[in-house]
Amino acid sequence: MDGGQEVALRQRCGSGKYPSGASEMDLRRRSRFLLGVLVCFLLLCGHGFAQPVRTQHLTVELLTETSTIAPNRDFLAGLHFILDPGWHIYWINAGDAGEPPRVDWQLPAGITAGDLQFPAPERLPLGPLMDFGYQREVLLPVPMRADASVHSGSKEILRGHLHFLVCSSVCIPGKAELEHTVSVASQPGTPDANMEQLFLAAERALPRSLPAGASVSVEQTKAAFTIALRTGQRIESAEFYPFDQNLIANAAPQTVQPLAEGVRITVKKVEGLQKVPAQLHGLLKLPAGVSYQFTTVIKLAPVTPRASGGGLLRVLGLAFLGGLILNLMPCVFPVLFIKGLALVQSSGHERKRLRAHGAMYALGILVSFWAIVALLLLLRAGGHHLGWGFQFQSPYFVACMALLFFFLGLSLAGQFEIGLSVSSIGGELAQRGGYSGSFFTGVLATVVATPCTAPFMGAAIGFALSQSALITFAVFTVLALGLAAPYVLLTLQPAWIRLLPKPGAWMEYLKQAVSIPIFVAVIWMVWVFAQVAGSNGVAALLAGLLLTAIAGWLLGHWPAKWMSAAVALLLLLAAIALPSIAAKELPARSAATQASMPTAAWQPFSPQRLAAERAQSKAVFVDFSAAWCLSCQVNERVVLDRPDVEEAFRKSGVVMMRADWTNHDDTITAALAQLGRSGVPTYALYSGEPQTAPKVLPEVLTSGIVLDALKGLRAE
Repeated sequence: MDGGQEVALRQRCGSGKYPSGASEMDLRRRSRFLLGVLVCFLLLCGHGFAQPVRTQHLTVELLTETSTIAPNRDFLAGLHFILDPGWHIYWINAGDAGEPPRVDWQLPAGITAGDLQFPAPERLPLGPLMDFGYQREVLLPVPMRADASVHSGSKEILRGHLHFLVCSSVCIPGKAELEHTVSVASQPGTPDANMEQLFLAAERALPRSLPAGASVSVEQTKAAFTIALRTGQRIESAEFYPFDQNLIANAAPQTVQPLAEGVRITVKKVEGLQKVPAQLHGLLKLPAGVSYQFTTVIKLAPVTPRASGGGLLRVLGLAFLGGLILNLMPCVFPVLFIKGLALVQSSGHERKRLRAHGAMYALGILVSFWAIVALLLLLRAGGHHLGWGFQFQSPYFVACMALLFFFLGLSLAGQFEIGLSVSSIGGELAQRGGYSGSFFTGVLATVVATPCTAPFMGAAIGFALSQSALITFAVFTVLALGLAAPYVLLTLQPAWIRLLPKPGAWMEYLKQAVSIPIFVAVIWMVWVFAQVAGSNGVAALLAGLLLTAIAGWLLGHWPAKWMSAAVALLLLLAAIALPSIAAKELPARSAATQASMPTAAWQPFSPQRLAAERAQSKAVFVDFSAAWCLSCQVNERVVLDRPDVEEAFRKSGVVMMRADWTNHDDTITAALAQLGRSGVPTYALYSGEPQTAPKVLPEVLTSGIVLDALKGLRAE
């Protein structure tokens, strides 16, 4: 202050040293008062309010959900960004360029901060690149906690040094010193409506864990990852974001396929990816602001054989051979008995008529196979994935088959006459000279053959269901021709038929004897039904069998009478309706079946458990089985339950798992598809190397096959 300014000041204040009428003590008191007012003003302004910081292209402030916190309580803070149009900040994985915000906290003693939380991001294209981040406005929550040392009645200032990168066509690094003052009380305060809405919106935008019953599976090919989310509901759109960088081509389009029970999304791998991690940690962003984060094992996608000329011919040959062998499977024995007896009866017929019977039998098989394939393809187009024999996963279908076979067995045993085929019940069908009987016997042969997978069939069916509709139909047509071939060949060669015994009285006894394997098949179907329907369902099925027997008695005592036929029809309809009312599907085999498993060494199958065991370098043997698969039951009891086989598994350190496909299970269906199979039985031996493809064993097992596979595993 120069001399002139001092003189002017003294003139304004009076001639003395102090203002007129004021002592030095008064001035000190006034100064302290003004200073206190200023401090209180600053505290009041800071209490419960953020101090926004404006930097280049954004405004950021530190907020808390409530202005009052409490000792020994958690509370939420958050970084609230408001960005200029066209500018963005970054998610945890910034994409092709950038970095996420980070904070260096300077917090009062007794208050700690958790990790910065990031809501689901957006895809932000920038020329040929793709960033993952946020535009316009975003709140990044921060969980905090005040411990017991924070005293009620105090005021605490939260401070943080923020580093961020804000980008448009150019990127600008920025810093901001943030602070926020909160009061401490015995109970936390209540947020005001605006703050509560802001934090609730941020919480809804955070990725969630998968809900109960939902699952994510990841498969990799040489060029892509395929992520399948199954929630039980159809999902029309999705976006995938990996938490780890340098895994996917960020700017590449993501292919989304809605499924009936979820969504499938395929993303391209980054160019030059050398090492794929064992697990994928990612985020799936769905419509309506829902997002899920997950960590799951990356599996090798099944190798789909190319439909080249040579490859297709090989598969067609396997399909035909599998169809031939299917005639020898236990599932088809009852129908072969019936057809063999019909062939003996017709051995004296003219050659033309025999050929017509053979053609109708083959046509019945072909039409049935085509119907099954058409249904499988339609369901596949709708996002469902079913396999060979899928209809036996329905307890109602199994019950109807048991009733049908029981009705047929009663006729063969002599209770009443319906001819040698179920199709001969109607008078119109009977007037057609038995050709309809041959056709529907072919249908019946197909139906009872579907629970079985003969050798060579598994690979052919797995290939067929992964190809175009045309190739699928071709493979199944050849498979049907293989099943029909033995009977058709006999009808084409009358000389072979002459070797059969002549018709006579002995045939009546043989026909009645044929009912025995039919009734055995009924017992098997009732047992299958018991595995999926419970005791109430079995009681209803047995009542249905009783009604069927009464209907047969009526038809036997009053044949060709419309009244008895009408009552018998009503009884049969009631018999069919009873199991459908009482049957209730269960998620797995019943307790009785579980008890019949060989030892406690068999663990239930799950992809997560399989991956966990292999991650510990343990080999795993998986028995893909079903209660309705007779071949599966034979293999389990004759081979897998043998003490020497069980001991070999134990000595080899191989984990034994059983994938029960009795009821429909998408997880098991997907696991079968990865092996190139579509039905059971299937047996897979997985080595302890997660990247090594499993070895698939034949459908018909012997102890030697299993033991040799275990020896080969040890040799590796």
